[in-house]
Amino acid sequence: MTTRNFYAHDPGDPTWEVPATGAARFAWGYGDGREKLLALYQKGKDKQWDAVTRIDWDLPVDPYDPLGVPDQNLPVHDSPYWDRMGEADRRELHRCYASWQFSQFLHGEQGAMVCAARIVESVPDLDAKFYSATQVMDEARHAEIYSRFLREKVGLVYPIDDNLGSLLGDTLRDSRWDMPYLGMQVLIEGLALAAFGMLRDTTDKPLPKQILAYVMQDEARHVAFGRMALRDHYRQLTRAELREREEFVIEGCYLMRDRLRGEVVLTDFGIPAADAVELSERSEFLRLFRKLLFSRIVPCVRDIGLWGERLQRAYVDMGVLDLGDSSLDLLMAQDEEAAEQLDAGRFAAEEAARRAEVAAVIADGAGAPAGE
Repeated sequence: MTTRNFYAHDPGDPTWEVPATGAARFAWGYGDGREKLLALYQKGKDKQWDAVTRIDWDLPVDPYDPLGVPDQNLPVHDSPYWDRMGEADRRELHRCYASWQFSQFLHGEQGAMVCAARIVESVPDLDAKFYSATQVMDEARHAEIYSRFLREKVGLVYPIDDNLGSLLGDTLRDSRWDMPYLGMQVLIEGLALAAFGMLRDTTDKPLPKQILAYVMQDEARHVAFGRMALRDHYRQLTRAELREREEFVIEGCYLMRDRLRGEVVLTDFGIPAADAVELSERSEFLRLFRKLLFSRIVPCVRDIGLWGERLQRAYVDMGVLDLGDSSLDLLMAQDEEAAEQLDAGRFAAEEAARRAEVAAVIADGAGAPAGE
């Protein structure tokens, strides 16, 4: 069944065409390459996996409580609108919020797939082309996963948020080869990693926990790739060129911060748009959520050499400047470890269940009368 049948709103034309500019670049130095980037390419090959078999899709999901989010985390909670809702509406609200959030993950992953393909085409270095090719496959897998979860387990999909679409469009329209790195690898991927991590660490639902942990294992490599490539390139740019990229980061960060409200969910329940905005702005949970979402972006931006005065002032305005001191290496190591621990726990439990089943069969056989 087509995904269009699951959309909460008409997504418009079946395809979104973004006019792209820039050159396709070939590199003839086949034996050349940066050691760290080639090692990351090898890791990208080694870590490929199949979403059909690694994820346990038989795990049940309550579509009206897919993430186990408490009522207190919803912006409308403890308001007159919440008080007037019946139990059925409250459950539907949980479903819609989860759908909206995972739908933006889904659309962002397709955007990442397209941007990674653009990097393969436009980046001048062959080692970067090699790694980007593995990332295209990663992002295709992630889009497959989120699409399946939304269609089969939640039964509802939201169109792409306008602010996310705007940032994707700006990233793809720019003719400079480093902009897909900056827009996708640093901003969108960095924000997604933080959102995934917050949900991974708070949900008690097994299937979304698996999805988020395994996707994050891939995404940690993608952010590392962007850091390596941009750090090298930005050392060669003039102050004016760096300022242009800082302006892009500032605009993108404000767009992504404003994207995180999800007022469309509230307006779908008849709440006026102005009240929906106010409820979202007043929500303590969303305020904390928005700040934590920049925990990957700010240190990465600083690490690659974009740390001008105006950019720092923007981060002060957003209340996230202090995140620049966070350790990206530690965060990414934790992402890798979380996925490996989840695998180890799952496989140990499966092995214990298999041994118990074998023991039960043996016990039944030992108790059977002779000759049977």
